[in-house]
Amino acid sequence: MNAFTAVFLLALALSFGIEQWLSRRQVAHVRAHRDAVPEAFRDTITPEAHRKAADYTVDKNRLGDVERVIGVALLLLFTLGGGIAAIQAFWNGIGLSPLWTGIAIILSTMILMQLLELPLGVYQTFVIEERYGFNRNTPAQFAKDLGLQMLLSIALGVPLLALILWVMDSVGSLWWLLAWAILMSFSILMSWAFPTFIAPLFNKFTPLPDETLRKRIESLLERCGFQSKGIFVMDGSRRSGHGNAYFTGVGSSKRIVFFDTLVDSLGHDELEAVLAHELGHFKRKHVLKMLATSAAMTLAGFAVLGWISGQDWFYSGLGVPDGRSNAVALLLFMLVAPAFTTFLQPVIAHFQRRFEFEADDFAASHTRPAHLISALVKLYRENASTLTPDPMYSAFHYSHPPAAVRIANLSAKAS
Repeated sequence: MNAFTAVFLLALALSFGIEQWLSRRQVAHVRAHRDAVPEAFRDTITPEAHRKAADYTVDKNRLGDVERVIGVALLLLFTLGGGIAAIQAFWNGIGLSPLWTGIAIILSTMILMQLLELPLGVYQTFVIEERYGFNRNTPAQFAKDLGLQMLLSIALGVPLLALILWVMDSVGSLWWLLAWAILMSFSILMSWAFPTFIAPLFNKFTPLPDETLRKRIESLLERCGFQSKGIFVMDGSRRSGHGNAYFTGVGSSKRIVFFDTLVDSLGHDELEAVLAHELGHFKRKHVLKMLATSAAMTLAGFAVLGWISGQDWFYSGLGVPDGRSNAVALLLFMLVAPAFTTFLQPVIAHFQRRFEFEADDFAASHTRPAHLISALVKLYRENASTLTPDPMYSAFHYSHPPAAVRIANLSAKAS
């Protein structure tokens, strides 16, 4: 144990303690308001629906608490507990090249951790989501999705990992700058490829069949100056009862996607308003701003990794005293970085909520605010989203403004 071990344990304890404290605040606050529908929603949300949302929120938070405990336990097991050191020793004894040994160490560790956390995902889908009527998945579909995700992760991740490890081994002290450029290029490539090649592997996308709605949306797109590859309906109901809408892709691959559950639950005016909100993110350049923020944070991360990968205390402080290698450095950094970045969450969430307000304002200027309000109320009700989150918890974790605040802002626009 060295000084960095103490720093790591302190950061981990602080991040864990803050998250647990916030979760307890959220549960207590939601429970305290379980039986009283906020005044702004008393005409649109029934007491039964409000109580269901409260219970759903509490159950999800409790599962999150368990996930957090298991996550910390696994992190300590694989670092200070010697797990990564044992995995490295195993692969070193196989006789592979240094590059493939590094890939095997990272890949096997990540797969093993995912498998150990798999029961939590099963419980989330087949117990909690089932309990509240949202789950429409089957064990066979769940297993198929898991296998396909793993195959895609290997098919796409191994070449990227091999290239980054090669750069780490072969380029000079500024390798981290080239590695960052490679990772960002890969991210942009995936943004282009996702809607056309990857998403259709999991869901069926069909052109919007409602001719009247399609013409209304095309008119909205024309007014907003948005060029799209098409308007599609996704069979989200095959796995879940939750509804959503989004646009995806970059350049000429941009497409608009509605969940079929959303199309079934909202009227034409409401769907147009929801889409106007999504277009607001595009017109206000929120996607580019978030991409730039992500790029800056990733660059800073690679710069830090470029420095600590050459420090013996980094390896010994995390339970791998004899394992200095670029692959182990990259793996350790990916595992422990979240413990040091928890404190950035409220800052990022603040800007995300501000973007949501801007997108709402854009929607209110191109459609009637009342239509977006009614759409949001339906989404809150049908997705069992709590209307009474704890202010501190939402400040840390909510990428969208709390329901009451968001509706009040839109109501002011309507009046």
